[in-house]
Amino acid sequence: MIDLRSDTVTVPSEDMRRAMSTAAVGDDVFHDDPTVNRLEAMMAEMAGKEAALFVPSGTMSNLVALLAHCQRGEEYIVGQGYHTYLYEAGGAPVLGSVVPQPIAVEQDGTLDFAKIEAVIKKDDYHFARSKLLCLENTHNGKVISLEYMKSAYEFAQSKKLSVHLDGARAFNAITELGCELHELTQYADSVSICLSKGLGAPVGSVLCGSEELIKWARRWRKMVGGGMRQAGILAAAGIYALQNNVKRLAEDHRHAKQLAQRLQGIEELSINQDLVQTNMLFVKTRMDTAESLAKFLKDKGITIIPAETMRWVMHLNISDKDVDYIEEQVKVFFA
Repeated sequence: MIDLRSDTVTVPSEDMRRAMSTAAVGDDVFHDDPTVNRLEAMMAEMAGKEAALFVPSGTMSNLVALLAHCQRGEEYIVGQGYHTYLYEAGGAPVLGSVVPQPIAVEQDGTLDFAKIEAVIKKDDYHFARSKLLCLENTHNGKVISLEYMKSAYEFAQSKKLSVHLDGARAFNAITELGCELHELTQYADSVSICLSKGLGAPVGSVLCGSEELIKWARRWRKMVGGGMRQAGILAAAGIYALQNNVKRLAEDHRHAKQLAQRLQGIEELSINQDLVQTNMLFVKTRMDTAESLAKFLKDKGITIIPAETMRWVMHLNISDKDVDYIEEQVKVFFA
C-alpha cells in the first residue's frame, strides 16, 4: 500500500530495528537511560541549546514547552492554523490554564507583526499576561525563511515575549533552506522536533531549550504521563534517524514537486506549485470527486484522505516508481 496520508505512517527499516534491539537501556525517569541521554545530547548540540528532553509525541513536546514557558493565566500568541492551537486538543488551556490568543496565519505560513502587536495585552490585571509567541516551521509544507525567523525573534524580544518554535518538520525546513539546524533554532527559546515524521522513527519528539526550561518541562512530562522507563529502545530509532535519514529528505521534496508538476494538466484538480516547497502537495477539487478518487485509488493500492483540499505527503517509504504509479493511476481516473 502506498500511503499518502502523512509522513507519520513510515515503517522502520531493518537497520533501524536492529539498532533498537541492541540499544543500551536504563530507567529514563531516573535519567539513567544511556541511549536517551545520548539522543538528548545530540539534539541539544544540533539545535544549539543547553539541554533537551525526549518525549513520546510532538503534541506532548509542544504541551510541556507551553506549560514550562507560561504560568496559569498567562497567554501564548499563536497562528489560528498552527498545531499548538488547532490540532493538539486544547491541552495548554485544559491542563495548564494557559490562554491561547490565536491570530490569522498569512499565506506563506508566517504571522504578521502588526497583528501580533495588536493582541499583546498591556500589563493590567484585567487581562491574561502576554508571555509567549508560538511559531511553526514548516507550516503546511511551507518553509519560513531565516530572515523572517530572525525578525520575529527580535520583535518578540522587543515586546518581552519568549518564542517557542513548533519545528515538527524542522529538518525539512533546513533541507530546503540549505542551513544547519542551529541556524534556524537560534531564533527561538525552545523548539520541538519530531523524529516520527519525515525522519522515519516509530515514536518520539525532542524538546530543546535552556537547562531551566527543560527542568520544568521534565516535571510537566512526568505529570502528563510521559515519563518512560527503558525508553532507549525508542531513542535508538531516533539516533539512527538523525544519522541516516536527514539528507534523504531532499528526495521527499523532489517527489512532491515532481508529482505536483505532473498532475498540473488535470482540469479537475488545482495545485498551487508555489506552495509545494517540501514534502507536501495540496490538491483541490470537488468533494464528490475527491471521494470517488479516494475509492478508486484504494482499489489500486494508494491511500489518500478525501477532502476539498487534500494533503498528499511524501516520505521515505515512497520511491521514484511509486511516484510514477501514483501519477499513472490518477491520470487513469480522470481519463
